[in-house]
Amino acid sequence: MQPGEAMADAFLARSILRAGRMATLATVTDGQPFAALVTPAFLPDLTALLLLSSLSEHTRHLQAERRVALLVVGEPTEVNPQTAPRVTLTGLAEPIADDGMAKARYLARHPYAALYADFGDFSLWRIVPQAALFVGGFARAVRLRRATLLPDPASVAAIQAAEADILGHCNAHHPDALATLAARPGAWRMVAVDTDGCDLAESDTVLRIPWSKPARGPADIRSELLAMIGKASG
Repeated sequence: MQPGEAMADAFLARSILRAGRMATLATVTDGQPFAALVTPAFLPDLTALLLLSSLSEHTRHLQAERRVALLVVGEPTEVNPQTAPRVTLTGLAEPIADDGMAKARYLARHPYAALYADFGDFSLWRIVPQAALFVGGFARAVRLRRATLLPDPASVAAIQAAEADILGHCNAHHPDALATLAARPGAWRMVAVDTDGCDLAESDTVLRIPWSKPARGPADIRSELLAMIGKASG
């Protein structure tokens, strides 16, 4: 595989992961595999976030064994489910102290979770990515190492530093453009932005809007937004 092809596959894999509203978490206990439905969110650097109850079976598994896999499945292109693009992310899970930023990122993706996010038995966990298997459809599979899978750190930092200004500007000055981008009526707000796309929210509904290619900084994001809004308006 050529370097350009690997980077393109990594971008597609990240786009699928970030767009996933739910996923299958694979854990193991006493040598027995176990699968559970979870609702992940992703930090700008692709660290996966899970809001888990200590009462859940899979949480008890994680407390004993950190190695996990997370499967996110996109929409199939045909009636055959095997045509669905999907990513299996492998990594190490660990609980994290809430620094405010992680929970805000999680709730931006899953606003309905605010109803129980502060319950005593719920806490945030993260999965630090180690590698991934990207299946682009039927009979197309690519293994991605960590260095290839993760977004460029400099781009992550540049966009993260500008995120508050980007969100503030778009929400204050371009609400009509955001509704155009969402392609449905409503009081849409931009709630998160990263190298691979942005999240738009209206009440408890959140839409993932992917870029056409990885953004290196705020200027690239502006170009992506102008191009997409222009296309949607035309």
